[in-house]
Amino acid sequence: MTDARIVIERSAVVAPLNRRIFGSFVEHLGRCVYGGIYEPDHATANEDGFRLDVVELVKELGSTTIRYPGGNFVSGYRWEDGVGPRDQRPVRRDLAWHALESNQVGIDEFARWCKLTGSELMMAVNLGTRGIDSALDLLEYANHPSGTALSDQRVANGAVEPYDIRMWCLGNEMDGPWQTGYMSADAYGQIAARTAQAMKAADKTLELVACGSSGSSMPTFGDWERIVLEHAYEHVDYISCHAYYQERGGDLDSYLASSLDMEYFIQAVVAAADHVKHKLRSDKTINLSFDEWNIWYLDEHQASGEVDDQWTYAPRQLEDVYSVADAVVLGNLLITLLKNHDRVASASLAQLVNVIAPIRTEPGGAAWRQSTFFPFSVTSRLARGEILRPTIEVDTYETSVYGRAPLVDAVATMDVGAGSSAVFLVNRSRTESIEVSIDVTDLDATTITEALTLHDDDVYAKNTFEDQNRIGLKPLDDISLDEGTLTVTLPPVSWSAISLDQPTTEEAP
Repeated sequence: MTDARIVIERSAVVAPLNRRIFGSFVEHLGRCVYGGIYEPDHATANEDGFRLDVVELVKELGSTTIRYPGGNFVSGYRWEDGVGPRDQRPVRRDLAWHALESNQVGIDEFARWCKLTGSELMMAVNLGTRGIDSALDLLEYANHPSGTALSDQRVANGAVEPYDIRMWCLGNEMDGPWQTGYMSADAYGQIAARTAQAMKAADKTLELVACGSSGSSMPTFGDWERIVLEHAYEHVDYISCHAYYQERGGDLDSYLASSLDMEYFIQAVVAAADHVKHKLRSDKTINLSFDEWNIWYLDEHQASGEVDDQWTYAPRQLEDVYSVADAVVLGNLLITLLKNHDRVASASLAQLVNVIAPIRTEPGGAAWRQSTFFPFSVTSRLARGEILRPTIEVDTYETSVYGRAPLVDAVATMDVGAGSSAVFLVNRSRTESIEVSIDVTDLDATTITEALTLHDDDVYAKNTFEDQNRIGLKPLDDISLDEGTLTVTLPPVSWSAISLDQPTTEEAP
């Protein structure tokens, strides 16, 4: 059995935990909205048509900020189509996903859904086919109290109180040739700067996200961030990152080390942003909004032809069914986001329901948790206070994509006031259990309150419509805490979470 040693110290603080790191994403794509969160004929639907069984799962998942309504969809979206009497809303073609959009769910309905789930609405504006006027109109409609044409229209539509949306995305993936209205970095930087300047003239406290590269494999990656920020640096607060991962060609070893690529991605974008900061001699720091990240078997979907020219309502698109291995990788990606939370201030798991999602539904039927639901929900529930970056001593293994990768990765959190801490770990080994000795002396931990693992002898086991509870969390039995040393055995290809109690500030000597 391989051994690992981890030391967790209070001084190794990454950042105070901002709950926006546990955000998610709802796009008008496939069955995410229609047939996912919204199904008026479902037995659990409320007066708005929202499935309350899905609402309960979203609350359990612990998602906080919800990015909406896209995604590629937003680059052709007319927000006005989705307000007012539902029977008068126009049907439009969505060019991004070649589907029909009924507009039965718009900003008013979605804002009410966010209240149901206790989440914060993060709005994206269309800079593909539209621009400054449309963004300002949407801002006025959503956030101005009353007394103007558009705010009074919102009031007339039933929303007396403004939505007070704080975070706004300035377009989506504007470097991608697949994007309606895509453009060069120079052109996008200019329109993003002008839109941001105008929006902040209306409300200087807004938090604005400029589009970064749509992926680290883009040929303009790095240069795109630099050029965009040279135009928009003083007007925006975040630059976005998007990354998706999948197992390719049966190379599970490399797939399990996917977080190494995410780490590189983050470091590269931080370097580009800080380069512009120093070039402009600015005293402002641009943070990262990793507002699309997940497991996505994109290769298979592109080959399937499921995005076609049939122009139907809410077709089944991108409905990945996730395995244990997928969940372990997702848990590791979340560990990486937490370890870089000093610069990654916000993140959105893409997406929330049915479309590459932790939650699945069937029309008129059940809603259930995919394997990826569990590491996200437990981390969101247990992570509190400050994030701590552990020191990890462990053997490495060889991957064909990333070179040598550590067999174990981990992050910790500590909430001194609440007297609790948590450790999140992955074992990337396909074959070996790993005994991990964790020095938690500095945390003053006295009790193990919870120890859970996601593992199965079949790393490709999945929760499906036919077997919705095949995969779940199990107790992490081989664990002990003795004189400041936490000893735990991690099964192969596993994600684990351990919650600890310590004396609160009032109780401590």
